[in-house]
Amino acid sequence: MKQIVPVSTIMTKEVVKLNITDTLTKAEGLFKKHRIRHIPVMTGNKIIGMLSYTDLLRISFADAIDDEEEEVDATVYNMFSVEQVMAKNLVSISPETTIKEAAEILASKEFHALPVVEGNLLVGIVTTTDLIKYLINQY
Repeated sequence: MKQIVPVSTIMTKEVVKLNITDTLTKAEGLFKKHRIRHIPVMTGNKIIGMLSYTDLLRISFADAIDDEEEEVDATVYNMFSVEQVMAKNLVSISPETTIKEAAEILASKEFHALPVVEGNLLVGIVTTTDLIKYLINQY
């Protein structure tokens, strides 16, 4: 297995994003529509946080059983803002970071997604799912 392959080869480049002013109801809709589990939170062009579907489940009884459900009971979501629920202390990587380095970071931390930034610009996201798919393709 090659150890110097950059994450830019496996990262998601078309990233679904939230604005800091968006609602948690909108966030849940994006999670379900795009069948994803992590969304970077932006202010302008700068990433300031990461919201995971698990974060939503922690504060609500979100309809986790029926992912096809379009209706959302927004009562709990209206009690919190995206900023209150998102992870704020992000670890980010560059597109040149190796897949091995990204895997080491994810294996040692309690999160499952890394924003990929070039300068201050978000250029992608790499998740544990991306890493697993990469490993599967190696065999």
